[in-house]
Amino acid sequence: MFHYYCLNPIASFGLDYFNKDYEEAEELAQADAVLVRSAAMHDMELPEKLCAVARAGAGVNNIPLEKCSEQGIVVFNTPGANANGVKELVLAGLLLASRDIIGGVNWVQSERMNEEIAKESEKQKKQFAGREILGKKLGIIGLGAIGVQVANAATHLGMEVLGYDPYISVEAAWNLSRSIRHITNVDDIYRECDYITIHVPLLDSTRQMINAAAISRMKEGVVVLNFARDLLVDEKDMVSALREGKVKRYVTDFPNPTTAGARGTIVIPHLGASTTEAEENCARAAVKEIRCYLEHGNIKNSVNFPDCDMGIPAYPCRIAIAHRNIKNMLKQFAAIMSSEDHNIGNMTNKSRGNYAYSMFDLESKASPELIGKLEQIKGVLKVRVIQ
Repeated sequence: MFHYYCLNPIASFGLDYFNKDYEEAEELAQADAVLVRSAAMHDMELPEKLCAVARAGAGVNNIPLEKCSEQGIVVFNTPGANANGVKELVLAGLLLASRDIIGGVNWVQSERMNEEIAKESEKQKKQFAGREILGKKLGIIGLGAIGVQVANAATHLGMEVLGYDPYISVEAAWNLSRSIRHITNVDDIYRECDYITIHVPLLDSTRQMINAAAISRMKEGVVVLNFARDLLVDEKDMVSALREGKVKRYVTDFPNPTTAGARGTIVIPHLGASTTEAEENCARAAVKEIRCYLEHGNIKNSVNFPDCDMGIPAYPCRIAIAHRNIKNMLKQFAAIMSSEDHNIGNMTNKSRGNYAYSMFDLESKASPELIGKLEQIKGVLKVRVIQ
């Protein structure tokens, strides 16, 4: 019997995918796996038996990745599960920024007691007018699951779309409309585009990538949209550019004191993935990842260990080992298995940075002595037996 623990409310649509071999733990200490959305885990004591953490969403800033890695805990996320929800809000942001729709709605609300509101609106509506997005150039920085969906949808709205991503995956490339111009220099997007939307992860290399220098290379009156991470933009520089008129609108899904209420900003209260469908998709994807890992040892969409798949076990025993990525580990594993009279029917080894993951299918069930010896090898972080 496996036990899971939810640090946040998780959609029952996903939890229902757990079968009779799973029970919800009453406390974290009992859990083999944890499901989390936004709960901060950095100060938590992680139990020794914990094997997996699944983030029902994409960002993992709330999860202590190094601590998890050192305990052999595989951390998963669910990239793409909320992509459609975010895409739709980006499209809404494009439309909200093209005309002063929010200003117009607020004006109507302020005049709601005015008997002459219909007549007055004909006089006032010019101040809320804008431009159509048809035929305008949209630059997309980052062509992952969300960026590709935004790009394809924008072409159907009649926009000319330029996409920039030096690390575009094969899958993303296949899903990208052929009408989209793939740009190899981000400066081309800054120089040409009327609208720019950012869809990259927050890394040291992308932190505050939209800053005063980048903004200076953009067109006058550009609209910038940020539904990825607030720290991708130097928002003090952005507010200055809005004040000076260089940037017409900044649409962001991340409220903070710098942007909230600033001139030219449209600040949304982090609604990108706040749809019933997105929450259900993320929950289902997270549960699937946990089940695949706990039941078969396979890893998909981990952020701290390599993806690794040996299918459904076809031998009496499968041993899964999370370990540091150092020399001679496989040689040591094989030597111990041989000394304990175990024959290896199938095996795989994958590495990612400082960490690695190995699986062995044995032709006989593992003894406690074998597992004990494997756990004693320097560099081994966690040993699991699947049989």
